[in-house]
Amino acid sequence: MTGKPAHPDEAQAGLARHLLHQMLRVRRLEEKCVELYSEAKIRGFLHVYIGEEAVAAGVLETLEAEDAVVATYREHGHALLRGVPAGAILAEMYGYVQGCCRGRGGSMHLFDAGTRFFGGNAIVAGGLPLAVGLALADKMAGRARVTVCFFGEGAVAEGEFHESLNLAALWQLPVLFCCENNLYAMGTALGRSESQTDIALKAAGYEVAAWAVDGMDALAVHEAARRAVDAVRSGGGPHFLELRTYRFRAHSMFDPERYREKTEVAHWQERDPINLLRQALETAGHLTEAQWAGLQSDADTEVAEAVAFAEAGTPEPPEDLARFVYSEVHSEAHSERGPE
Repeated sequence: MTGKPAHPDEAQAGLARHLLHQMLRVRRLEEKCVELYSEAKIRGFLHVYIGEEAVAAGVLETLEAEDAVVATYREHGHALLRGVPAGAILAEMYGYVQGCCRGRGGSMHLFDAGTRFFGGNAIVAGGLPLAVGLALADKMAGRARVTVCFFGEGAVAEGEFHESLNLAALWQLPVLFCCENNLYAMGTALGRSESQTDIALKAAGYEVAAWAVDGMDALAVHEAARRAVDAVRSGGGPHFLELRTYRFRAHSMFDPERYREKTEVAHWQERDPINLLRQALETAGHLTEAQWAGLQSDADTEVAEAVAFAEAGTPEPPEDLARFVYSEVHSEAHSERGPE
């Protein structure tokens, strides 16, 4: 772990307060998800982002509307900060048609074409080839877009990681790979699965510009992401950020968390990205108690309204359950009717 973030100067103060608000929004949403899951209002698998908020906040702030984002199954925060409404996210987890995927995707498969948020992917490393494809399409069409792909360090053990970095480098694609290294692939420590634990070094082996970043420092993440995104957008080829972060809660709500010591978790919690940035702003005189209270109130209000929206939702009618599902029966019926 690295030290405390530098105190933001006057020019950075507005950005720093914005990043603090963004992290608070994610934290409050995830805390509410844990609560709703405990009440059995959200079911299935649930993986929360508590502790890692600086990564999504710092990276996503550097993107433009036409850029693409590909994430993992721990993606609520990415979706929210990309612009997917909190109400649509929670309604999706409730399984209601008001959700961003009509309740069919759930927690692990959030998707929103309007914000160019392409998942939510439950397959470890499954998003990397998708990101390469999106970037390839943009390059072939001559579009000045960037595709950002988030994945955990567990994906480094998968073949898709190596294949995707190799092709991205060979074809000089406009993609930014963001490895959220939280040290544990489910319950397996990084040192027990990788002989080389410097993941940025692995990426550099494919001739991809790569460096490591303190993933608990939102301003450091933003600075690194801005540098990388600008380079990718200007034709500099693929870039890679290893964002060294830590999840404060278990891998999922089903995880008994027997693979790490409570003292280790407590040690990392001392570097809570929200507390670190708040303290840095207060010390520099750029955040008053009233401003801090306002940021919290805004986040709390947004989540409360999202819960109300989700709980007012409705399940998909049984007669619509076969929509968007391909089968022989539907294929034959379509063929008999002709194109609609």
